[in-house]
Amino acid sequence: MRIRFGTLLLSAAIALVLWGMAHGTSRIDRGVDIPVIFDGVPDDLVIVGQSVDKVNLRLLGSRAALRNVSPDRLEYRVDVAGAKPGHAVYEVDPSRIELPRGVRTVSRSPAAIEVDFEHRGRKAVDVKADVQGDPASGFRVGAIAVDPPRVWLVGARGEVMRVSQVETEPIDVANLQTPIERKVRLAVAEQHVWPEEDGPVTVRIGIEPAPVSAEESAAPAPGASPRSRR
Repeated sequence: MRIRFGTLLLSAAIALVLWGMAHGTSRIDRGVDIPVIFDGVPDDLVIVGQSVDKVNLRLLGSRAALRNVSPDRLEYRVDVAGAKPGHAVYEVDPSRIELPRGVRTVSRSPAAIEVDFEHRGRKAVDVKADVQGDPASGFRVGAIAVDPPRVWLVGARGEVMRVSQVETEPIDVANLQTPIERKVRLAVAEQHVWPEEDGPVTVRIGIEPAPVSAEESAAPAPGASPRSRR
């Protein structure tokens, strides 16, 4: 019995389509991590702690539908408007996350997000330039000027009140012979404190000849013969 070549091609094409449909519509699950974003933080509060910064979802759907899930474009937003100082718990509701058609959430972890709030504080402190290294031989660091000399810090009140001054990023003066001017950012050590103005400060560092000591001035120049003693 002769089978036409065209019939074989048609059969193969149908089989390929059916295979693709079967694999495209089969149900599978996939885990994704979604960043947590807090909305509506009251102006007088600061978040000083949270149990997680990402929510893990197990998603169920067809292969084709799950290919449309892009974790980089997803986020879990938590409305904390009306929060008070202290500890709060917010239940994780996956239905608030917009997913492609044909995809649903079967589980989430954690089930709730714990958040700690503290009153916001504000304080003006001096700025100190963090100068590192030694100038070239025969030179020393002279006057140092910072503009502005004081800045406002904001953040968790307890941490803000403990700060007496803030340093700049390190400024290297190794082997320098002339004054320099640098624009640098502030380096705040406290975790929940930051400058009110998010900009650099200007630091001017004088480099000047080092004074000659009495012993050095009395020493004979290299190659000179000492005077004979009478």
